[in-house]
Amino acid sequence: MRWPRQLMSLLFVLTLLAGPPIVLLSLIGAPIEGWPTAAQAREWVQNPLTEQTLTAALTIAAWLVWLLLAYTVTIRVLTRLSATVSWLRRMPLPTPLQATAGGIAGVAVFGVSSHAIAAPPSPPTQPVAAGTLDDADNSTPPDGDVLADAGISVAGGWLPRETAEQVSAAAALVWLRRRRSYRPRPPGPPSREDTDLAPLPPTVAAVQAALADPTPPPTERGAASAASSPLDRPTGGGAFPRAGIGLTGLGAKDAARGLLVTNLLAGRHHPAVSVVVTRSVLAGLLGPTAETLGRGLPGLAVIDNLGQAAGFFSGDHPGRGLGGRDPAQRDMQEGAGPPGPTLIVDAASAADNAETLASLAAAAVAVLGRWPAGQTWQVDPSGHSYHQEGRGSAGPRMCVLTQVTATDLLTVIAQPDPAPPKPGTSGPSRNPALAGRSPQWEATAQDHPVRSGNDKRRLHLRVLGEPTLLLDGHPVEIRRTAALQVLVFLAAHPDGADTRQLTDAIWPGLPRRSLTGRLYTTLSDLRATIRSTAGVTLIEHSDDRYRLDPTGVTVDLWHFHHAVRDATTAVATGATTWKAVIDAYPGDLAARRTWPWLDPIREATRRHVIDAHAALASASPDVREALVWLQAGIRIDPYNADLHTRAVTALITLGDHDAAEHLRKDYARRLAAAGILPTNTALTTATLMDHPAIPTR
Repeated sequence: MRWPRQLMSLLFVLTLLAGPPIVLLSLIGAPIEGWPTAAQAREWVQNPLTEQTLTAALTIAAWLVWLLLAYTVTIRVLTRLSATVSWLRRMPLPTPLQATAGGIAGVAVFGVSSHAIAAPPSPPTQPVAAGTLDDADNSTPPDGDVLADAGISVAGGWLPRETAEQVSAAAALVWLRRRRSYRPRPPGPPSREDTDLAPLPPTVAAVQAALADPTPPPTERGAASAASSPLDRPTGGGAFPRAGIGLTGLGAKDAARGLLVTNLLAGRHHPAVSVVVTRSVLAGLLGPTAETLGRGLPGLAVIDNLGQAAGFFSGDHPGRGLGGRDPAQRDMQEGAGPPGPTLIVDAASAADNAETLASLAAAAVAVLGRWPAGQTWQVDPSGHSYHQEGRGSAGPRMCVLTQVTATDLLTVIAQPDPAPPKPGTSGPSRNPALAGRSPQWEATAQDHPVRSGNDKRRLHLRVLGEPTLLLDGHPVEIRRTAALQVLVFLAAHPDGADTRQLTDAIWPGLPRRSLTGRLYTTLSDLRATIRSTAGVTLIEHSDDRYRLDPTGVTVDLWHFHHAVRDATTAVATGATTWKAVIDAYPGDLAARRTWPWLDPIREATRRHVIDAHAALASASPDVREALVWLQAGIRIDPYNADLHTRAVTALITLGDHDAAEHLRKDYARRLAAAGILPTNTALTTATLMDHPAIPTR
């Protein structure tokens, strides 16, 4: 115990402080009884080494040593007190809402009877599989909340919540485009290293993980980024002033990047230009990647000088201005459509072209520097802005992004449609993002045997569909969502994962140094739950790697990969083996879960099933039977263009042109609802190319 040692230390320090003065005062007396007289001084000079002078010198030395000790102890005590006061000041206090809720809970506790308190809790009427308890270890990230100030903090910036939601929607759109463009391939190796299965940038994963937190963000004054009128452009944290703004301060460039990303995200679904920027400013904001990104970003117009900007605002530029050529811009002029583009320039260009900027009455101008014609905001690195015209006048909090973070987000916005592999290719293309890594989500039948009829293992982990851990067919309650995520991650990586891989996947974007304790707490709670319920240790830990014990649990994903391996490595692949793949797939991997690390593995798993349906349709001698398999594949992935093309071809072959046209229109509506603009007559063109002899209506 620590308190006896602390008590003895306190007594020792008090003895050192009080003992010497008591001894000196009792034996010698006060250190100074008065100033020496002139006679005493002359006597001391003539005979300095007397018994009296030596005693006085030793007494003074003893008092000086005691004063030094007292000074040291005083300084240490003051330092401790200062640290304690600082900690008390930083200690979070409950909000008024939390205090009210605590008071109500206290009244409820003291108001119930003793019989009600002693009664055990009733079991839940429905089995709970996951996520029933998220304590502070799961819900409150270290080093400040991720969800705060009506926005999201990521490594290298801060985004308003609306902007973060647009980033998440753009990321989802990337995966939908990849699903649409995938062409089923003939049977081949089960491991997938397709180039379009590369994960999205880490910043996007951090934003998606933060949005998965169900805690509603607090509201901050001026933090809403929605435009209130057609003339108000989003600044990434508030309405854009009509006369434009100048950006100064340490966060000026970061705020300009935030303007760039925010406006491009807001205009993703409109054909008009959202941002006009000079080439020199874009290079200063994005660095070496500016030229490449500038060519691929929809809604971005890069100009060499401000003389070229007039066409994007006055209507002289085809399809961009307000002169009636672009319906979206005409709607904006009438007060109904999206706002016009935002112009980002530097202070030197703005000063040299003041007349040109003044003529752009409808333009929203952002100047990197002071802007005499409008407001000038001083922006700090965290995004808080202050009007320079009046001290203490705070503006909205702006979206601020470092160069790396902005590049990550712009890469997602600029994601082109992946080029589908040519029909007839038998092997996957190499994914550079997975170079040097084994396909960890592909389990081998030898390492992970599937459940047989006499399997005695009581635990079964179901991750295809709703993830659930079953004990003798009954769900085991997993209290932490992070613990359930660990189970699914290890099921998808049967070779195991180390601490870094687990923390980066489950808590992306947060400092790794502060996550190790959270991981250990999560794993300890999970192990304790399984040990108390099933009496086994499900997760093995050796050499800093965690893995599921294949002798103690069966996993449906491993069973599925076993079926895929049988279907792709058999000497004679037949309908039976492909049907086994389809039967082993009850649903998407961790269905309805939005964990960012899931997307590449989920899509790779889905593609195996699509391959199986396409293989069965190709091998079927009857067109109607092939159509049944294609329709079943469309239910698995309703966004895949190749399956729809084959189904339209089959319907036309059967003479059902009305059904073929209905399928075309239904598919086009589905793409449009998801935010993917279908190409003109995409299905018809593909059908004619693949089957030129088939008549169209």
